[in-house]
Amino acid sequence: MKARYPRGRLAAAFCIAAMAACATSASRAATDSDAQPAGGSGAGAGQPAVYRVEISQFAFKPNEIHVPAGARIVWVNRDEEPHIVVSTSGAFKSSPALDTNDSYATVLTKSGTYTYFCSIHPMMVGKIVVR
Repeated sequence: MKARYPRGRLAAAFCIAAMAACATSASRAATDSDAQPAGGSGAGAGQPAVYRVEISQFAFKPNEIHVPAGARIVWVNRDEEPHIVVSTSGAFKSSPALDTNDSYATVLTKSGTYTYFCSIHPMMVGKIVVR
């Protein structure tokens, strides 16, 4: 005997799957552009703006960010594997090993271009441009 599925339920399942795919796509597009200050960062009143870099799928997202001098950059590891953020030039102190959902932050006060990588996975590279 064939299993029969009510057309309404099947259509609803397809609609839910399509909405989930759209939400994921929009989320990825937002991380691929220049970083924006993180919401609720407390910037102002003498505190630096906070810019977030997600570590996900063995990549820094966004890969390159442009920030003002004095900005606070926060890396958050979303992978199941640990990562260590290291400045190529030694411009900032290396992070400890970041486990899932751990974060590390630094403040960059001088204009310039700062490259960094993951010392565990050296193919992971990123760049910060301070204006």
